[in-house]
Amino acid sequence: MEIIGGADPVPNVSLHTMNELIQATTVRRGATWYLVAEEPFRFASGGQIPRVEVAYETWGTLNAERSNGVLILTGLSPDAHAASSKENPEDGWWEPMIGPGKPIDTDRHFVICVNSLGSCKGSTGPSCTNPDSGDQYRLSFPDLVLQDIASTAQMVLKSLGIEQLRALVGPSMGGMSCLALMKQIPDISRHFLAISTAARAEPFGIAIRSLQREMIVRDPHWQDGAYTIDDWPENGMRLARKLGMISYRSEPEWRKRFGRELQNRYNERLFGMHFSVESYLESAARKFIRNFDPCCYLYLSRAIDMYDISEGYENMEAAFADIRLESARVIGVDTDFLWPPHQQREICQMFSGHGIKCHLEMLPSIHGHDSFLVDYKRFCPAVGSYLDNLG
Repeated sequence: MEIIGGADPVPNVSLHTMNELIQATTVRRGATWYLVAEEPFRFASGGQIPRVEVAYETWGTLNAERSNGVLILTGLSPDAHAASSKENPEDGWWEPMIGPGKPIDTDRHFVICVNSLGSCKGSTGPSCTNPDSGDQYRLSFPDLVLQDIASTAQMVLKSLGIEQLRALVGPSMGGMSCLALMKQIPDISRHFLAISTAARAEPFGIAIRSLQREMIVRDPHWQDGAYTIDDWPENGMRLARKLGMISYRSEPEWRKRFGRELQNRYNERLFGMHFSVESYLESAARKFIRNFDPCCYLYLSRAIDMYDISEGYENMEAAFADIRLESARVIGVDTDFLWPPHQQREICQMFSGHGIKCHLEMLPSIHGHDSFLVDYKRFCPAVGSYLDNLG
């Protein structure tokens, strides 16, 4: 039996989720573990799939009490490889943040990063094959909400024998998924670190993501989800990614980095890319086109828009009432207009209003929403100062 950084996974384990008892096995491929349940997984929407896999990676050692777990739930596009390891020495998407002596210190914490259900980065999603039909799910994949992502994270924790985490860490969409998990199990974690996230989607962000989805489905190669590797909706994905990149950063950063620099004043196309910022967006978009499945992008994007922690409650205050934490830290960026400062303040106010010790830290970063992925000079001290002092 293989050891996960000191944790001893049971090859066959019964996982009681919100709706059912699932028999699951755990297998490892490289640095990534896969929780495989060969039984139907039921979605909050009422739909189901015949089997589910959940990809995750771990770092550090789970202590004897299984009390030092730190779970990271991700934004829309990252995989489970948040940091390098012996099994996979390639840098992860949050490399400066995770490791021995780093802000999320693997000498103290047993760190778990779960790839979201609905993704194309290891966990089951619309791009996966339906074992009943032999075809990719595509648009037959059930309606996905963040509560479903929380349910699969819950499965991973149960497979590791972790009843309560030391901390939940959620950047961007991951913060919403963390809130959904805490609504399912109010005492799942003693502490919570929310980063550039929100308790519900608001009209501006919904408008941006709605336009991104329209760009994809209006591409003639979309074919109602019947695209192929050789006939990919590249133009729609390219434009959607460009719009996303614009919303992830800030106007001051664009101005500082590119100004009005011309790359080719006499471009052969009258309305071609004359400015450096245009070429930057084009290059960034083309790297993304084939690295993320269009259907997965649509499903996860819509799941963000559909999330509202107060749904079914009289108000926001009532929705937070049953979450049981010892403390919370909310970190945001003053130039983030996609998940703006007032949404960070709202989360902290809700926790504080229910007697949870919460501190709001707004960082003066120029990089907008993506600051937590690029401005490590500011984010590393902010994350470390919170997690280093947790019991």
